Amino acid sequence: MRNKRYPPIIITLILVLIGIILALQIYDNWHSEDITINNPVVNEVATDNTSLDLKSIIHKVEKNVVQIEGQNEVSKITGSGFLYNEKGDIITNAHVIQDAEAIHIRTANAQIYPAAVIGISEDVDIAVIRVPQLAGLSPLPIAEETNAEIGDEVIALGSPHGFQNTVTLGIISGTERNFSVDGYDYSNVYQISAQISQGNSGGPLIKRETGEMIGINSVGTQDGTIGFSIPIVEVFDQVTKWSNEAQNEQLDFSSVTDIIGFSDPDQVLEGAEYLTTYFLENLSIRDYVGAYTLLGSSLQLELSYQEFRNQYINIINLDFSELSSTMLENNHIETIVEVTIESNIPNEQDTIKETFQFEFVIGYENDQLKILDYTDPES
Repeated sequence: MRNKRYPPIIITLILVLIGIILALQIYDNWHSEDITINNPVVNEVATDNTSLDLKSIIHKVEKNVVQIEGQNEVSKITGSGFLYNEKGDIITNAHVIQDAEAIHIRTANAQIYPAAVIGISEDVDIAVIRVPQLAGLSPLPIAEETNAEIGDEVIALGSPHGFQNTVTLGIISGTERNFSVDGYDYSNVYQISAQISQGNSGGPLIKRETGEMIGINSVGTQDGTIGFSIPIVEVFDQVTKWSNEAQNEQLDFSSVTDIIGFSDPDQVLEGAEYLTTYFLENLSIRDYVGAYTLLGSSLQLELSYQEFRNQYINIINLDFSELSSTMLENNHIETIVEVTIESNIPNEQDTIKETFQFEFVIGYENDQLKILDYTDPES
Protein backbone atom coordinates (compact mmCIF):
# COMPACT_ATOMS: atom_id res chain seq x y z
CA MET A 1 0.00 0.00 0.00
CA ARG A 2 1.37 3.40 -0.94
CA ASN A 3 2.04 6.10 1.71
CA LYS A 4 -0.41 8.95 1.55
CA ARG A 5 1.23 12.24 0.59
CA TYR A 6 -0.07 15.63 1.69
CA PRO A 7 0.31 18.76 -0.41
CA PRO A 8 3.24 21.02 0.76
CA ILE A 9 0.86 23.79 1.76
CA ILE A 10 -0.96 21.46 4.18
CA ILE A 11 2.34 20.42 5.79
CA THR A 12 3.34 24.08 6.16
CA LEU A 13 0.03 24.98 7.83
CA ILE A 14 0.34 22.05 10.25
CA LEU A 15 3.87 23.15 11.28
CA VAL A 16 2.73 26.75 11.80
CA LEU A 17 -0.20 25.54 13.96
CA ILE A 18 2.12 23.42 16.11
CA GLY A 19 4.47 26.39 16.55
CA ILE A 20 1.61 28.62 17.68
CA ILE A 21 0.44 26.02 20.24
CA LEU A 22 3.95 25.69 21.69
CA ALA A 23 4.39 29.45 21.85
CA LEU A 24 1.11 29.85 23.76
CA GLN A 25 2.16 27.20 26.26
CA ILE A 26 5.50 28.92 26.86
CA TYR A 27 3.77 32.29 27.35
CA ASP A 28 1.30 30.82 29.85
CA ASN A 29 4.11 29.29 31.89
CA TRP A 30 6.13 32.56 31.85
CA HIS A 31 3.13 34.68 32.73
CA SER A 32 2.06 32.56 35.71
CA GLU A 33 5.46 31.81 37.29
CA ASP A 34 7.89 34.13 39.09
CA ILE A 35 11.26 34.54 37.46
CA THR A 36 14.26 34.56 39.78
CA ILE A 37 17.46 36.22 38.62
CA ASN A 38 20.54 35.56 40.68
CA ASN A 39 23.01 38.28 39.80
CA PRO A 40 25.07 39.50 42.76
CA VAL A 41 27.01 41.96 40.60
CA VAL A 42 23.84 43.86 39.72
CA ASN A 43 22.74 43.88 43.36
CA GLU A 44 26.06 45.32 44.50
CA VAL A 45 25.98 48.13 41.95
CA ALA A 46 22.43 49.08 42.94
CA THR A 47 23.41 49.29 46.60
CA ASP A 48 26.42 51.48 45.88
CA ASN A 49 24.33 53.92 43.85
CA THR A 50 21.76 54.48 46.61
CA SER A 51 23.97 54.54 49.68
CA LEU A 52 26.49 57.38 49.78
CA ASP A 53 29.51 57.46 52.07
CA LEU A 54 28.57 59.38 55.24
CA LYS A 55 31.91 61.13 55.60
CA SER A 56 31.82 62.30 51.98
CA ILE A 57 28.27 63.62 52.37
CA ILE A 58 29.19 65.58 55.49
CA HIS A 59 32.31 67.08 53.93
CA LYS A 60 30.41 68.14 50.80
CA VAL A 61 27.60 69.70 52.83
CA GLU A 62 29.99 71.51 55.17
CA LYS A 63 31.35 73.52 52.25
CA ASN A 64 27.90 75.02 51.74
CA VAL A 65 27.00 75.66 55.38
CA VAL A 66 27.83 79.03 56.94
CA GLN A 67 27.75 80.52 60.40
CA ILE A 68 25.67 83.70 60.50
CA GLU A 69 26.35 86.48 62.99
CA GLY A 70 23.93 89.34 63.24
CA GLN A 71 24.33 92.22 65.65
CA ASN A 72 22.93 95.55 66.67
CA GLU A 73 23.94 98.10 69.29
CA VAL A 74 22.93 95.92 72.23
CA SER A 75 23.19 92.27 71.23
CA LYS A 76 24.61 89.67 68.88
CA ILE A 77 22.96 86.45 67.72
CA THR A 78 24.57 83.47 66.05
CA GLY A 79 22.82 81.09 63.71
CA SER A 80 23.38 79.00 60.62
CA GLY A 81 22.50 79.02 56.94
CA PHE A 82 23.34 77.23 53.71
CA LEU A 83 24.08 78.20 50.13
CA TYR A 84 20.91 77.87 48.09
CA ASN A 85 21.86 78.92 44.55
CA GLU A 86 24.72 80.19 42.39
CA LYS A 87 23.86 83.85 43.10
CA GLY A 88 25.38 83.59 46.57
CA ASP A 89 21.99 83.41 48.30
CA ILE A 90 21.78 81.74 51.71
CA ILE A 91 18.64 80.35 53.34
CA THR A 92 18.29 80.77 57.10
CA ASN A 93 15.62 81.38 59.76
CA ALA A 94 13.95 84.75 60.09
CA HIS A 95 14.50 84.81 63.85
CA VAL A 96 18.29 84.64 63.32
CA ILE A 97 18.50 88.00 61.53
CA GLN A 98 15.22 89.81 62.27
CA ASP A 99 16.76 92.34 64.71
CA ALA A 100 20.22 92.60 63.12
CA GLU A 101 21.52 95.92 61.90
CA ALA A 102 24.62 94.30 60.41
CA ILE A 103 25.11 90.71 59.22
CA HIS A 104 28.21 88.77 58.26
CA ILE A 105 28.87 85.12 57.57
CA ARG A 106 31.76 82.72 58.18
CA THR A 107 32.31 80.04 55.60
CA ALA A 108 33.64 76.54 56.20
CA ASN A 109 37.13 77.69 55.20
CA ALA A 110 37.05 80.52 57.78
CA GLN A 111 36.40 83.33 55.30
CA ILE A 112 34.27 86.26 56.51
CA TYR A 113 31.93 88.25 54.26
CA PRO A 114 29.18 90.83 54.73
CA ALA A 115 25.61 89.89 53.85
CA ALA A 116 22.40 91.71 52.99
CA VAL A 117 18.80 90.60 53.51
CA ILE A 118 16.87 89.97 50.28
CA GLY A 119 13.76 88.44 51.85
CA ILE A 120 12.31 87.78 55.28
CA SER A 121 8.89 86.49 56.34
CA GLU A 122 6.85 87.81 59.24
CA ASP A 123 4.79 84.64 59.61
CA VAL A 124 6.99 81.74 58.50
CA ASP A 125 10.42 81.43 60.09
CA ILE A 126 12.45 81.76 56.89
CA ALA A 127 14.73 84.41 55.40
CA VAL A 128 17.26 84.71 52.59
CA ILE A 129 20.48 86.74 52.66
CA ARG A 130 22.91 87.40 49.82
CA VAL A 131 26.71 87.23 49.81
CA PRO A 132 28.05 88.29 46.40
CA GLN A 133 31.48 86.76 47.13
CA LEU A 134 29.84 83.31 47.10
CA ALA A 135 28.25 83.78 43.67
CA GLY A 136 29.24 81.07 41.21
CA LEU A 137 29.77 78.36 43.81
CA SER A 138 27.82 75.12 43.50
CA PRO A 139 24.98 75.00 46.05
CA LEU A 140 23.57 72.01 47.91
CA PRO A 141 21.33 69.66 45.89
CA ILE A 142 17.77 70.37 47.01
CA ALA A 143 14.83 67.97 47.07
CA GLU A 144 12.43 70.71 46.06
CA GLU A 145 9.50 68.44 45.17
CA THR A 146 9.86 65.42 47.51
CA ASN A 147 8.66 65.06 51.09
CA ALA A 148 10.60 62.96 53.59
CA GLU A 149 8.92 60.07 55.39
CA ILE A 150 8.98 58.79 58.95
CA GLY A 151 12.04 56.62 59.48
CA ASP A 152 14.24 58.37 56.89
CA GLU A 153 17.77 58.83 58.19
CA VAL A 154 18.83 62.48 58.34
CA ILE A 155 21.90 64.63 59.04
CA ALA A 156 21.59 68.05 60.70
CA LEU A 157 24.39 70.62 60.37
CA GLY A 158 24.81 73.98 62.03
CA SER A 159 26.79 76.01 64.56
CA PRO A 160 25.30 75.30 67.99
CA HIS A 161 26.74 77.59 70.67
CA GLY A 162 29.24 78.93 68.13
CA PHE A 163 30.82 75.54 67.31
CA GLN A 164 30.87 75.81 63.53
CA ASN A 165 29.81 72.88 61.35
CA THR A 166 28.62 70.59 64.12
CA VAL A 167 26.96 67.40 62.83
CA THR A 168 24.14 65.44 64.47
CA LEU A 169 22.48 62.30 63.13
CA GLY A 170 18.92 61.04 63.53
CA ILE A 171 15.71 60.10 61.75
CA ILE A 172 12.45 61.72 60.74
CA SER A 173 10.41 60.84 63.84
CA GLY A 174 7.24 62.70 62.87
CA THR A 175 5.65 64.70 60.06
CA GLU A 176 2.97 67.37 59.64
CA ARG A 177 3.62 68.91 63.08
CA ASN A 178 1.92 72.27 63.66
CA PHE A 179 2.63 74.85 66.38
CA SER A 180 3.62 78.49 66.96
CA VAL A 181 6.74 79.92 68.61
CA ASP A 182 7.58 83.61 69.16
CA GLY A 183 5.04 84.75 66.58
CA TYR A 184 6.06 82.31 63.84
CA ASP A 185 3.73 79.61 62.56
CA TYR A 186 5.31 76.22 61.94
CA SER A 187 3.05 74.16 59.67
CA ASN A 188 3.61 70.63 58.34
CA VAL A 189 7.14 70.58 59.76
CA TYR A 190 9.35 67.54 60.27
CA GLN A 191 10.00 66.27 63.77
CA ILE A 192 13.54 64.89 63.97
CA SER A 193 15.55 62.98 66.54
CA ALA A 194 18.78 64.81 65.60
CA GLN A 195 19.54 67.38 68.29
CA ILE A 196 18.79 71.03 67.52
CA SER A 197 20.02 73.74 69.89
CA GLN A 198 20.94 77.42 69.89
CA GLY A 199 23.02 78.21 66.83
CA ASN A 200 21.65 75.31 64.77
CA SER A 201 18.79 77.49 63.57
CA GLY A 202 18.86 77.94 59.80
CA GLY A 203 21.15 75.00 59.11
CA PRO A 204 20.24 72.33 56.55
CA LEU A 205 18.60 68.96 57.15
CA ILE A 206 20.11 66.37 54.80
CA LYS A 207 18.59 63.08 53.70
CA ARG A 208 21.22 60.46 54.46
CA GLU A 209 20.34 58.22 51.52
CA THR A 210 20.70 60.83 48.77
CA GLY A 211 22.69 63.71 50.28
CA GLU A 212 19.90 66.15 49.31
CA MET A 213 18.75 69.09 51.43
CA ILE A 214 15.19 68.45 52.59
CA GLY A 215 14.60 70.91 55.43
CA ILE A 216 15.63 73.99 57.41
CA ASN A 217 16.46 73.24 61.06
CA SER A 218 14.50 75.80 63.03
CA VAL A 219 13.65 75.01 66.63
CA GLY A 220 14.20 72.37 69.30
CA THR A 221 12.91 71.45 72.72
CA GLN A 222 14.78 72.82 75.74
CA ASP A 223 16.30 69.44 76.56
CA GLY A 224 17.55 69.12 72.96
CA THR A 225 16.03 65.68 72.42
CA ILE A 226 13.53 66.72 69.74
CA GLY A 227 14.06 69.10 66.86
CA PHE A 228 11.83 70.53 64.16
CA SER A 229 12.74 71.32 60.58
CA ILE A 230 10.74 73.26 57.97
CA PRO A 231 10.39 71.17 54.78
CA ILE A 232 12.03 72.92 51.85
CA VAL A 233 9.06 71.98 49.65
CA GLU A 234 6.88 74.26 51.81
CA VAL A 235 8.98 77.40 51.19
CA PHE A 236 10.87 76.78 47.96
CA ASP A 237 8.63 78.98 45.82
CA GLN A 238 8.90 81.89 48.26
CA VAL A 239 12.69 81.87 48.59
CA THR A 240 13.01 81.54 44.80
CA LYS A 241 10.80 84.59 44.33
CA TRP A 242 12.93 86.65 46.73
CA SER A 243 16.08 85.57 44.94
CA ASN A 244 14.75 86.43 41.48
CA GLU A 245 13.56 89.89 42.54
CA ALA A 246 16.71 90.99 44.41
CA GLN A 247 19.19 93.34 42.70
CA ASN A 248 22.65 93.76 44.21
CA GLU A 249 22.83 97.51 43.58
CA GLN A 250 19.75 97.97 45.76
CA LEU A 251 21.15 96.00 48.73
CA ASP A 252 23.01 97.34 51.77
CA PHE A 253 26.17 95.40 52.58
CA SER A 254 27.90 96.42 55.80
CA SER A 255 31.69 96.52 55.76
CA VAL A 256 33.28 93.51 57.43
CA THR A 257 35.87 95.73 59.09
CA ASP A 258 33.05 97.71 60.70
CA ILE A 259 31.56 94.54 62.16
CA ILE A 260 34.54 92.48 63.23
CA GLY A 261 37.41 93.46 65.50
CA PHE A 262 40.44 91.93 63.82
CA SER A 263 42.52 92.92 66.86
CA ASP A 264 40.52 90.65 69.19
CA PRO A 265 43.12 87.97 70.13
CA ASP A 266 40.53 85.39 71.20
CA GLN A 267 38.67 85.70 67.92
CA VAL A 268 41.83 85.46 65.84
CA LEU A 269 42.95 82.42 67.86
CA GLU A 270 39.60 80.68 67.41
CA GLY A 271 39.59 81.35 63.68
CA ALA A 272 43.16 80.14 63.25
CA GLU A 273 42.50 76.84 64.99
CA TYR A 274 39.34 76.30 62.99
CA LEU A 275 41.22 76.98 59.74
CA THR A 276 43.98 74.53 60.71
CA THR A 277 41.46 71.82 61.56
CA TYR A 278 39.62 72.36 58.30
CA PHE A 279 42.88 72.13 56.34
CA LEU A 280 43.72 68.75 57.90
CA GLU A 281 40.17 67.48 57.40
CA ASN A 282 40.44 68.37 53.70
CA LEU A 283 43.60 66.30 53.42
CA SER A 284 41.92 63.43 55.26
CA ILE A 285 39.00 63.38 52.83
CA ARG A 286 41.40 63.81 49.87
CA ASP A 287 39.96 67.20 48.96
CA TYR A 288 43.27 68.66 47.83
CA VAL A 289 41.67 71.63 46.06
CA GLY A 290 39.88 72.64 49.27
CA ALA A 291 43.11 72.40 51.27
CA TYR A 292 45.17 74.30 48.68
CA THR A 293 42.77 77.26 48.65
CA LEU A 294 43.50 77.82 52.36
CA LEU A 295 47.15 78.65 51.62
CA GLY A 296 48.24 82.27 51.41
CA SER A 297 49.33 83.78 48.12
CA SER A 298 53.07 83.54 48.91
CA LEU A 299 52.78 79.80 49.58
CA GLN A 300 50.81 79.26 46.39
CA LEU A 301 53.51 81.10 44.43
CA GLU A 302 56.16 78.79 45.87
CA LEU A 303 54.13 75.61 45.50
CA SER A 304 51.88 74.79 42.55
CA TYR A 305 48.66 72.88 43.11
CA GLN A 306 50.07 69.80 41.37
CA GLU A 307 53.15 69.83 43.61
CA PHE A 308 50.96 70.28 46.68
CA ARG A 309 48.69 67.41 45.64
CA ASN A 310 51.60 65.10 44.97
CA GLN A 311 52.79 65.53 48.56
CA TYR A 312 49.58 63.98 49.91
CA ILE A 313 48.25 61.82 47.08
CA ASN A 314 49.31 58.57 48.78
CA ILE A 315 47.54 59.27 52.10
CA ILE A 316 44.98 56.63 53.04
CA ASN A 317 44.32 57.77 56.63
CA LEU A 318 45.09 60.90 58.65
CA ASP A 319 44.54 61.58 62.35
CA PHE A 320 45.62 64.56 64.41
CA SER A 321 45.81 65.59 68.06
CA GLU A 322 44.50 68.68 69.83
CA LEU A 323 45.97 71.95 68.65
CA SER A 324 48.32 74.11 70.68
CA SER A 325 48.30 77.77 69.63
CA THR A 326 50.28 80.88 70.54
CA MET A 327 49.76 84.51 69.58
CA LEU A 328 52.67 86.02 67.64
CA GLU A 329 53.30 89.56 66.47
CA ASN A 330 51.06 91.26 63.90
CA ASN A 331 48.02 89.20 64.94
CA HIS A 332 49.65 86.03 63.61
CA ILE A 333 48.98 82.69 65.30
CA GLU A 334 51.38 79.76 65.56
CA THR A 335 49.51 76.47 65.78
CA ILE A 336 51.27 73.17 66.49
CA VAL A 337 49.62 69.78 66.02
CA GLU A 338 50.82 66.19 65.82
CA VAL A 339 49.57 64.44 62.68
CA THR A 340 49.68 60.68 62.16
CA ILE A 341 49.61 59.73 58.48
CA GLU A 342 49.21 56.28 56.99
CA SER A 343 50.30 56.24 53.35
CA ASN A 344 50.75 53.85 50.48
CA ILE A 345 54.37 53.24 49.51
CA PRO A 346 54.65 54.08 45.79
CA ASN A 347 55.02 51.02 43.55
CA GLU A 348 54.59 48.69 46.51
CA GLN A 349 51.66 47.01 48.24
CA ASP A 350 52.81 47.92 51.76
CA THR A 351 51.80 51.00 53.75
CA ILE A 352 53.74 53.12 56.22
CA LYS A 353 52.47 55.00 59.28
CA GLU A 354 54.40 58.02 60.58
CA THR A 355 53.77 60.85 63.02
CA PHE A 356 54.78 64.39 62.12
CA GLN A 357 54.66 67.69 63.96
CA PHE A 358 52.98 70.28 61.77
CA GLU A 359 53.62 73.93 62.60
CA PHE A 360 51.24 76.48 61.06
CA VAL A 361 51.43 80.26 60.96
CA ILE A 362 47.98 81.74 60.43
CA GLY A 363 47.23 85.39 59.71
CA TYR A 364 45.07 87.81 57.76
CA GLU A 365 45.59 88.36 54.06
CA ASN A 366 43.20 90.79 52.38
CA ASP A 367 41.01 90.68 55.52
CA GLN A 368 40.74 86.87 55.35
CA LEU A 369 42.48 84.24 57.46
CA LYS A 370 45.02 82.21 55.50
CA ILE A 371 47.83 79.74 56.18
CA LEU A 372 50.87 81.97 55.70
CA ASP A 373 53.44 79.27 56.42
CA TYR A 374 53.59 75.67 57.58
CA THR A 375 55.92 72.70 57.83
CA ASP A 376 54.90 69.55 55.98
CA PRO A 377 56.14 65.93 55.94
CA GLU A 378 58.64 66.62 53.14
CA SER A 379 60.38 69.38 55.06
